[in-house]
Order: sequence, then structure tokens, then C-alpha cells
Amino acid sequence: MGKMIRVGVIGANGKMGARTVAAVEADSQCELVAAIDVDDSLEELTRARCEVVVDFTNPHVVMDTLAFCIKHGIDAVVGTSGFTPERIETLSLWASQRTNSRVLIAPNFSMGAVLMIALAGIAAPYFESVEIIESHHPEKVDAPSGTARFTAEVIASARQNMAPGQDATQQEDMGARGTLVGGIPIHSVRLRGLVAHQEVVFGGVGETLTIKHDSLNRESFMQGVLIAIKEISHIDGVVVGLENVLPLGK
Repeated sequence: MGKMIRVGVIGANGKMGARTVAAVEADSQCELVAAIDVDDSLEELTRARCEVVVDFTNPHVVMDTLAFCIKHGIDAVVGTSGFTPERIETLSLWASQRTNSRVLIAPNFSMGAVLMIALAGIAAPYFESVEIIESHHPEKVDAPSGTARFTAEVIASARQNMAPGQDATQQEDMGARGTLVGGIPIHSVRLRGLVAHQEVVFGGVGETLTIKHDSLNRESFMQGVLIAIKEISHIDGVVVGLENVLPLGK
């Protein structure tokens, strides 16, 4: 057996954090050396000699956590939402000032969701219209979701040379057509009984294409979390998207 990866989990008492703790403890290549919550001292990460930290906290504290990790040379796998382009630019600046700084921000750790986003990027240039519908449990703190925002950014990048599709809407109640991200409308549903669900709906002349993904429980994210922990050493600086450590299209 090779060297075990020393892993710390921040937000260990939350729903995703608790499942991450269990997944790390059950994995033969990982050793859980720290499990702390948002109010605990980050110094525990250095005392435990963490090599990789997984952050499932909240947008209000995650930047402080990442500043600490970058300063102390701890790789960070981040599942927390709320990463604007400005925040990512700030992290990239911090990381550039340190050698061997690695931060992997994953809008979604589900294999199905990663493939959904990749397929949406492939389909994007071939359809005149596209909208995103994302649905989550009512405890989710952000709307649209980070996954939906990232999907819209991928689609917009793939369609950057396309003219906008026809849309004759002239009268609109606020929010009726969703929030625009990269020019792509995103509609958010928050409903008891849901976990994480997203549809990307494309429309062309005489046809539609729907790419849909459903996470039925939080265990669906754990495979991706473990892959990120094990593969983060293969990236440099700050990257967004689990696909950066997967052999998609290679």
C-alpha cells in the first residue's frame, strides 16, 4: 500500500461534510486527520499535518479558509458555493505568490453532473435557444446554484460566436424569465423533498434537446470528492471544475 493522503474536512458537522468524513474514513488511500466545523480553529489543520483539505462550509467563511490553506501549503478541494469571477481572481493572485499552491473548486462533484455540463458545452453551438432549470432543497443558500452558473458559463463560451436567438418578449414580470448568466436564462426552484436536479433545454427549428441530471442523495457526490482529493496534485494554481482532474475527451 502506498502513502496515505492526510485529509482534513472543514464543515464536518454539516450534511455534506459528515458524508465526506465517512467517505474519507472508508477509503483505503486516505487518512482522516482533522474534522472541524466553521467555528473551530484552522490551526488544527497544520497541527494534524493535513495535505489536502475539503471545504464544505459557506460563502461567508470560505475565503478565509482558503487564504489559510494557501499560506500553509495545504491543497484545497472546495465544494462551497458563492465563487464569483472576482473571488476566483483573488484566489489566483494569492496562489501565484506561493509555490505549489493548489485549489480545486468544484461546482458539482457528481459524475453525472460533470458529464451533463460537458455534453451541454458540446451541444451549445448547434441550437438557437437554451435555458436552464435547476431545482434544489429549500435549505440551499444560493440561487441560481453554482452548478447552474457554471453550466451557463460553459454554454456561453461555446456559443460566443453565435448571434442571439429570437425572443419577442416585451412585457415581463421581474424574474419571470429567470436570471441571466452569460446571456443564458436560469430558473431556480426551491422545494421540500428535492436534493439537486438540473435540466438544460436546447431548442432548434422543429426539435428540442433536454440534458437532465438528478442527484437522489448526497452519496452521489462522494465519488467525485475522493477523486478530487487523490488527483489534486496534478493541477497547478486555482482551477474550477472537477473535469480538470478527469480524462474527459482525452
